[in-house]
Amino acid sequence: MDSTKKIYFASDQHFGAPTPEDSFPREQKFIRWLDFVKKDAEAIFLLGDLFDFWFEYKKVVPRGFVRVLGKLAEIRDSGIPIYFFIGNHDLWMDDYFQKELDIPVYHKPQEFTFNKKSFLIGHGDGLGPGDKGYKRMKKVFTNPFSKWLYRWLHPDIGVRLAQYLSVKNKLISGDEDVVFLGEENEWLVQYAKRKLESKHYDYFLFGHRHLPMEISVGENSKYINTGDWITHFTFAVFDGSELSLQTFVE
Repeated sequence: MDSTKKIYFASDQHFGAPTPEDSFPREQKFIRWLDFVKKDAEAIFLLGDLFDFWFEYKKVVPRGFVRVLGKLAEIRDSGIPIYFFIGNHDLWMDDYFQKELDIPVYHKPQEFTFNKKSFLIGHGDGLGPGDKGYKRMKKVFTNPFSKWLYRWLHPDIGVRLAQYLSVKNKLISGDEDVVFLGEENEWLVQYAKRKLESKHYDYFLFGHRHLPMEISVGENSKYINTGDWITHFTFAVFDGSELSLQTFVE
């Protein structure tokens, strides 16, 4: 890393929820954050659920989010790498970001090393013990045959149905557990501790829980959750030596 640069991480913007009109001020705030971090960003990681719903038909993507997509394109065209991890709300993302924005899309947690610090990075859904209902549902939703069937719905029907379910279905929205459960019950904490049994990581970095968290999970290992852009407006930043949580305050 350039000693004057930083790496930024954010997740769970859920743009489009609960309505496009309500979401728009949050989109504007996120764009101002992107303008803020691009000044010294070595790279930007988006850890999933950027949209409350996203589905890529062969020739159609959901309407809206033009300013967000335009800002990501501007930053990427300036030479700053951007990495995207799908979440449980945008798990039907395919290659649109890669082809249109030159932003790689990851469907599973990935390992990265920055300045000799090891990171395991992902969205966080379906990891660790428990959450069996969602795990079963995810297998159905990500099945290629299920995606093929869904494409036969007209986009006006398919998008409206999915937007409704993303809010009403607790397995999808995850709203029922947006409280701190204690270290022994936080699934991602347990996941990190189990991973450490076979390999050391300095940092486990996830979203999904909508709660900014910084928890020691082992000797010289931390689990950090980036929170959300609905109520917390938090993000993580790595300055080359330490990873910390911050709140975007204008």
